[in-house]
Amino acid sequence: MIRPSDAPDLSHSPSEDEKDIALMLQVKVGNHEAFQQLLERHQNAVIGTVTKMLGNHSESEDIAQQVFIRLWKAAPNYQVKAKFTTFLYTITRHLVFNESRRRAKHRAQSVEQQEEDNHLSLAVDPSLTPNKEALYQELKDSIEHAIESLPETQRLAVILRRYENLSYEEIASILDLSISAVKSHLFRARTNLREQLSNYLSEQ
Repeated sequence: MIRPSDAPDLSHSPSEDEKDIALMLQVKVGNHEAFQQLLERHQNAVIGTVTKMLGNHSESEDIAQQVFIRLWKAAPNYQVKAKFTTFLYTITRHLVFNESRRRAKHRAQSVEQQEEDNHLSLAVDPSLTPNKEALYQELKDSIEHAIESLPETQRLAVILRRYENLSYEEIASILDLSISAVKSHLFRARTNLREQLSNYLSEQ
């Protein structure tokens, strides 16, 4: 239990990153309550990132849990060198890249099957009529499928930029790339996404 006298001085209205770092420094010395707070603060974002990287697999929550297990194990050696989220998403990157490579063939097959199933369900359901909600969901699904098909580095760069709103600098640290390389990956990703969504976009 963290006593008030042990807690960092928060009177200056610390940033979210400062709060994370303060908690992580408590985790470093074995504080389970601080670890639980970090888990609650970031687990949804990590689960979302893992799911977007790997698709809607039931194992996404398990992999996200592994991220936090590794975070706990790495805590004794933690050093404040960058934002906490950089440290967290670097761990996430290692796990999802390993899993992504392992699932590459299966993912390609499942995505293809899912697209076929979606096509069939639309074809046999006469009650579906064009409306804003349906069009929005169709665009959302198309974007998600297109992102899933990107090379893993491009995919994670897009997810971190688009969904987590991370800076180029932080993404570069997470991916262990230069900022120019990150911008290049994002440019190629946007080009790939436009190509894959060209049929949909041309119909709008």
